[in-house]
Amino acid sequence: MEVHSIVFEISRRRSNPRNITEDLAGYLFMMPTILVLGTFVVLPILYAVFLSLQKVQLLGGIEYEFIGFRNFTRLAEDERVWIALRNTAEYVAIVVPIQTVLALILAVTLNSGIRGKNWWRILYFLPTVTSSAVLTLIFMWIYNTNGLLNDFLAFMGLPIYNWLGDPAVALKGIMIMNIWSTAPFFMVIYLAALQDIPQTLYEAAQLDGANGWQQFIHITLPLLKPVTFFVIAVGVIGTFQLFDQSYIFSGGTGGPNNATLTVVLLIYQAVFRNLQMGYAAAIAFLLTAVIIAITLIQRRLFGGERI
Repeated sequence: MEVHSIVFEISRRRSNPRNITEDLAGYLFMMPTILVLGTFVVLPILYAVFLSLQKVQLLGGIEYEFIGFRNFTRLAEDERVWIALRNTAEYVAIVVPIQTVLALILAVTLNSGIRGKNWWRILYFLPTVTSSAVLTLIFMWIYNTNGLLNDFLAFMGLPIYNWLGDPAVALKGIMIMNIWSTAPFFMVIYLAALQDIPQTLYEAAQLDGANGWQQFIHITLPLLKPVTFFVIAVGVIGTFQLFDQSYIFSGGTGGPNNATLTVVLLIYQAVFRNLQMGYAAAIAFLLTAVIIAITLIQRRLFGGERI
């Protein structure tokens, strides 16, 4: 009887002209957002699905030929796809943990009440507001064989490297640059979260005899867990989308010897060099699946549902 009563009540409310007017007004207010999302999010996704199942002829007029899942089966046979995935995975596995830890250290340092903290905040945050292309060109000058970095290494008695031409270190050079430029952004997020932690918790722990390290381990880190999930999730998504630095470093080739080839750069090459839009769409869906899988794993580990 209760179910029938609920159904009857819903039907009655829907048949009420006043409720219909309110619903229409709500949808009218939502229409700009629906149009924007539909135009710039939903439609491109649907078009990408369509492209991934087609062989697209771009020269002499655009022509589509349905080939089913052949673009996806080709992924497993393409050696450069696995090279790009390996490079991107290595990049993510090294950059994300280091930039997260560095951001937390910088935030804790600034939150500890050091002198001139406002100036330190500006100094730390400057790399983040610098254009990515400009930053890459500056680091290419630093990484030059006779550049500042090798001069410093030689002065310290350490081995020097061909940062731009050696496949063993080229990707590491991009890692160093991105850690330096992105950690301050996450530092600001951590700093805001640290300032929201009630000081009474630290005062109570101090009265119980907890030192600074114990307070950090048992109070700060647990309360920052949702923020850490966000920082790592955003960091993983951003690093998996590495393109501009790799493109500028290698001149768009992913060299030397595919050492800086990333998945997004491979998508670019498939579209603008090989004119294979269908295959590029398949690579894009592969990247999407990887990002979604890793984000779900992180949510499971860090309890992101409590954010």
